[in-house]
Amino acid sequence: MDATFYEKFYMYMTKDTFTVMARTTPDKFQFSIKVPETVTHDKRLDVRKGAMALLEEFLEKISPLKSANKLGAVLVQLPPSFTVAEFQNTEEFLDRLPSEYDCAVEFRNPSWNTEGPWEMLKHYGIAAVMTDSPEQDNVQFLSQAIVTANHCFIRWHGRQGKPRYNYLYSREELRSWVDKVRQLSNETAVVRGYFNNHYGARAVVNAIEFKEMLGTVLSEKEKAVLENARNFFFKLPDNQLWIRL
Repeated sequence: MDATFYEKFYMYMTKDTFTVMARTTPDKFQFSIKVPETVTHDKRLDVRKGAMALLEEFLEKISPLKSANKLGAVLVQLPPSFTVAEFQNTEEFLDRLPSEYDCAVEFRNPSWNTEGPWEMLKHYGIAAVMTDSPEQDNVQFLSQAIVTANHCFIRWHGRQGKPRYNYLYSREELRSWVDKVRQLSNETAVVRGYFNNHYGARAVVNAIEFKEMLGTVLSEKEKAVLENARNFFFKLPDNQLWIRL
């Protein structure tokens, strides 16, 4: 759930918002929730500037999901400008995180490609978010299988820089991720994966396709969606997406 990140949406959410979400979803359904931008981008995880107080307010607000066992991971997505130079702020923040949550941190600056961050996350039992991202983001190191906790978190952002998220993965592009997910499943208790290439419902198509590639038996509804999508979308060799009218 990305909406919690944006203050323009989050400011209108109350505890009742998440109570209703818990009540109106299937028994085994879980939400992974992104931490508000006020914590990660405004306060930049600095506990001296009130980052932890804002996080505690957030956790209290989403507590109905936790109580109903419908809370997956808590995602801490850092801004691209957040470099390893802010390692101390990060460590102080992580040191105060309550241990009863599955937390995950998404680094988005190449300076974090060192051993220190992974060891820090292992120490606190926090997952390092793996991503498939546009090449210009320069975070290809995050596409490796990274295990720093007993759970892991993957986000497929698409590979197109402009406009972002307007990208449909081919089966060939997803194939290497199938192998990684199987590896991660052997090393961790929970593997969570989310397609963020959301433009035009491409995320839905790739998520269903990926389930099929993992060997999951699709429902009749999922099969129909996938068949319709295959007839609707097609790709040219230069990886541009077109729509069949």
